[in-house]
Amino acid sequence: MRRHSDPESPENLVRDHTVYACVMGSRAFGLATDGSDTDRRGVFLAPTPLFWRFEKPPTHVEGPAQEQFSWELERFCTLALRANPNILECLHSPLVEYADDTGRELLALRGAFLSRQAHETFARYALGQHKKLEADVRVHGAPRWKHAMHLLRLLMSCRDLLRTGTLTIDVGDEREPLLAVKRGEVPWPEVESWMNRLAAEAEAASHHSPLPEEPDHRRVEDFLVRTRRASARQPDPYDQVVQGVVRGGGVRQP
Repeated sequence: MRRHSDPESPENLVRDHTVYACVMGSRAFGLATDGSDTDRRGVFLAPTPLFWRFEKPPTHVEGPAQEQFSWELERFCTLALRANPNILECLHSPLVEYADDTGRELLALRGAFLSRQAHETFARYALGQHKKLEADVRVHGAPRWKHAMHLLRLLMSCRDLLRTGTLTIDVGDEREPLLAVKRGEVPWPEVESWMNRLAAEAEAASHHSPLPEEPDHRRVEDFLVRTRRASARQPDPYDQVVQGVVRGGGVRQP
């Protein structure tokens, strides 16, 4: 087990090797109210030498701060190529807190991840969330209104992405109607009708979308390979710590 002082512990991987960090959730969506959490998401680049060991670096790390979650770069790219809604939205957050050279190149690749596959993944996710809301209505007489609001927002985002080829996550002028849903001021039948209409509009847009059929795997892979190679040329921090302990007498040499 790695010690807390290990420079490659999960917490320190996020602290020392983050390449991109942003704010997500209601603040990024333009739906924040008093008391809204600040959800932070990020991408870290695990040093290449860590992949040469039996114990691989983590694919994701929760923390170390509250409401913070980060993905290792390769995992992040894999999910983005699959059009994972949460990952694609993370790449398009208007609230970027940090980006180094690698992070800026990742942001420049945003278009390479977008394709018509987004319709399937967004729609599949939306269907699952819709079923949960329907179950809440059956059991409790009402849905979880906050979840209903965010499902509407997601459906809007999907429709507009397919129509324009651009993913915009700030809800803009739809803020007040969506917040009315969150407050439970819109009857569930009206909310459900709105959801169904948005889903139908997204379906129609998918047939004439300016997006390509598939994402640009080759371009993303080239970026990942170049980044891994550059990292391999850097000193291994873990080896430096071990060597320092040996020189300092912390480990008995044969």
